[in-house]
Amino acid sequence: MTKRSGPVRQDNRIKTLMHVTPQDRLFVLTGAGISAESGLATFRGSGGLWNGYRVEQVATPEAWAADPELVWHFYSQRRRNAISAQPNAGHIALAKIEHQLGDRFYLCTQNVDELHEQAGSQRIHHMHGNLFQSRCTRCNQPFSDTALYETAATLPTCDRCGSPVRPHIVWFGEIPLDMDAIYRKLERATVLLVVGTSGSVYPAAGLVHIANQQGTRTIYIGPEEPLNHEAFDEILLGTATELLPALVP
Repeated sequence: MTKRSGPVRQDNRIKTLMHVTPQDRLFVLTGAGISAESGLATFRGSGGLWNGYRVEQVATPEAWAADPELVWHFYSQRRRNAISAQPNAGHIALAKIEHQLGDRFYLCTQNVDELHEQAGSQRIHHMHGNLFQSRCTRCNQPFSDTALYETAATLPTCDRCGSPVRPHIVWFGEIPLDMDAIYRKLERATVLLVVGTSGSVYPAAGLVHIANQQGTRTIYIGPEEPLNHEAFDEILLGTATELLPALVP
């Protein structure tokens, strides 16, 4: 594995370290940090998304089986918050990079909001699902859904079979969506850019190790080093809104 340099803060080095040629294939993985800059609460920590709720209450298959009303109330709150959020300079910069690279760009996000889409990204995969989609627990087909279900009387059921409808979210204990496609895209990448993740949630945190094995250049952007920091060739300390716009000519 290539020995990485120390954390970098100098803005004048960003473009040098992050130089991507028209021949490169860029795989971008984003996490909660980039959405936090648009005002959406982060995955963990003080003031974070789960504060006031235990994970076991709202984000597992067991929670759904025990209390679907509570689960839907929680995700309805998340929908309400996400509807009012706007994409930030980091989202917009990634959309511009995609416009330049075309099919050589692939964005995989751990986030369930649609801020990347609102910024103009098109080649995007939500590995943990989409907050504005729901799916029947029997038919298993996701569909667009922006409604709020905050009481037992409003809990949705399937129009076809009458089964309960759940958020189209990957919960703890479930497998992220279409991992085979993610691995195929990563196999072709020449550069892996990871933005705003903690490096603690697998299998997303393991993508950098796969990239190392195949010789893909690996770069991390975030205000703090991730837990898997030793796996990156370069680490740029700073927020997505500070650093990503510098990559756009």
